[in-house]
Amino acid sequence: MTRLIRVDVDKIEHIVPLSKVLDRKTKIQQQKQAIYRYRNQLLSQQLGTIIQQEDFASTQHGKPYLVKSPQFYFNHSHSQKNYALATSTHMSDLGVDIEDLDRKVRFEALAAHAFHPNELQHWNELDQDPAYWFKVWTTKEAVLKASGLGIHLNLNELETRVHPVYDGGLCSHPFIGTFAYQNFNLGHVMLTVAWRSEASCKGLAFPEIKIHFPS
Repeated sequence: MTRLIRVDVDKIEHIVPLSKVLDRKTKIQQQKQAIYRYRNQLLSQQLGTIIQQEDFASTQHGKPYLVKSPQFYFNHSHSQKNYALATSTHMSDLGVDIEDLDRKVRFEALAAHAFHPNELQHWNELDQDPAYWFKVWTTKEAVLKASGLGIHLNLNELETRVHPVYDGGLCSHPFIGTFAYQNFNLGHVMLTVAWRSEASCKGLAFPEIKIHFPS
């Protein structure tokens, strides 16, 4: 069995050709619709069939899935400038988060609100390194999205155990179980992919993760 996760990454400007004369509300609505169309286009290509909005249903907490292909796992994320879609036929309960590394962030305020005490301590010991902040943040988002609970679990209750050097790990919480994750610093963005896993004394075996950029 091939343990593979595919991640398609593209720039928002390639997906959403917005007019500069539109008001903010209209821009947001058009961006949302364009991102859904792009997601459906990528899923259609991978599944070899046309995927439309009516092909989706949602779990109790709002995580979408394909009605006719419930064992095809996917999750997507977008920042102001970039988009990512993670898909797999074997790695269940996927989650992905992407953040622009040049994003203007109130690092201290958000860390105080969202970081587990141990994460906050490590971040301060690293002189509040922005790259570590983004690794923790995207890992929290990806794991919670993978679990399907999303905002129903407070961010500061989840300890990611993100390492300042190594780009992957394992974290658990009684409400959601155990998830593994892999971080990718792509230079301009931080990307994290998470999937349901098991705590094992044999060590963590990562699947193959292939990142695809538009040609």
